[in-house]
Amino acid sequence: MAAELGIATAWIFTAFSAGLLVSAFLGPAAGRLIDVHGGRRVLPVSNVVIAAGLALLGASSGMVSLFAAWLVIGIGTSAGLYEAAFATLAGIYGRDARRAITGITLIAGFASTVCWPLSAYMDVTIGWRATCAVWAAAHLVIGMPINALLPPGRSADKKAEAAPDEAPPGRLLVMIGLAFVFAAAWFCSTAMAAHLPRVLQESGASLAAAVAASALVGPAQVGARVLEFWLMRHVHPIVSARIASLAHPVGAAGLIAVGAPAASPFAVIHGAGNGVMTIASGALPLALFGAGGFGLRQGFLMAPARVVSASAPFVFDLLLARYGTASLTVTAGLGIAAFVVLMVLPVRKA
Repeated sequence: MAAELGIATAWIFTAFSAGLLVSAFLGPAAGRLIDVHGGRRVLPVSNVVIAAGLALLGASSGMVSLFAAWLVIGIGTSAGLYEAAFATLAGIYGRDARRAITGITLIAGFASTVCWPLSAYMDVTIGWRATCAVWAAAHLVIGMPINALLPPGRSADKKAEAAPDEAPPGRLLVMIGLAFVFAAAWFCSTAMAAHLPRVLQESGASLAAAVAASALVGPAQVGARVLEFWLMRHVHPIVSARIASLAHPVGAAGLIAVGAPAASPFAVIHGAGNGVMTIASGALPLALFGAGGFGLRQGFLMAPARVVSASAPFVFDLLLARYGTASLTVTAGLGIAAFVVLMVLPVRKA
C-alpha cells in the first residue's frame, strides 16, 4: 500500500491508529445507542459504515484519502466490534448473557485464522484494493443481513436489570479499576499481535520456529474459551479474569528464563489468557453492574483500552529494539498490576 500510494510505511500504521482513536472516542456514544435502540438497529448501520470505509480505502490515492478512509472505518468499528456485540447480548439476555458472550468469542476467535490467510491470498492474486472491496461486500452481503435478523432487546425488566445482585460499593473506583485492567490486557495483546514472531526470534528461536509458535495463539485462545464455556460458567467471572491476567506474566517469565525452548509454551499460555480476558471484558462488567446501561458503560470502560491499543505496536517496538526479550518485563508487569487490581476490587461473593 505504501509503495503504491507513494508514502512511508509508518503513515499506513498511523492512519490505522487514527481509526482506532476515533473508535475509542465514539465507543460510549455507540454503546448508548445500542442501550436505547438495540443492536438490531445499530449493528447493521456499522456494517454499512465499515463497508463504506473499506471502499474508500480501496480507492485511496494518497495521504488524505488514506486517513479519511480509516476515520470512516473507525466510526463504523465504534459500533461493530466485541463491545457492541456484548452490549447487544446484554440487551437481549440480561444477566444471562455470559454464555452468549462466550459463544461469540468462540466463533470470532477464528477471525485471524481465517481472514489473514484469505487476505494474503487475495492480496497476491487480485491486489489490496480489490481485497478491500471483497471485505466491504462481505459486510453488506453477510454481516448486515445477520445483524438485521437479531431479536429485539428486552424492555420489561430494564429496571430490574439496572440494579444487579452483586453491585459493588465504590462504583466509580471499580469502573476505574476495570478500565485499567482492560487497558493493560489490550496493550499486551496488541503488542504481541504486532511483534510476537520477532519477540520469539529475540529469545533465540529461528524464524520458522517463531512463526510456527505464533500460529498457536489462535487455537490457544479458542481452547481456553471452550474451557470457560464448559467449566467456568458457574464461577464468578472475576475468578476467570484473575487467572487470565497472570497468564502472560507466567509465560513471559518462562521465555525470559529459558529462551527459545519456551517459545511454544509462551505462545499457548499468552493466547489462552488473552482468550479468556476477552470474555471477561464483557462478562465481568455485566456481573458487577447488571445489564442496565451496559452499552454506555462498556464504551467508557473500553475507551482507554482502545487508545492504548493504538499506541502499543509503536511503543513496544521501541522497547523491543532497546531491550530485546527483556522488554517482556514491561508487559508482564502490566499483567501483574492488573491481577493486583482484580484482587482488591470489592466484589461480594455470589
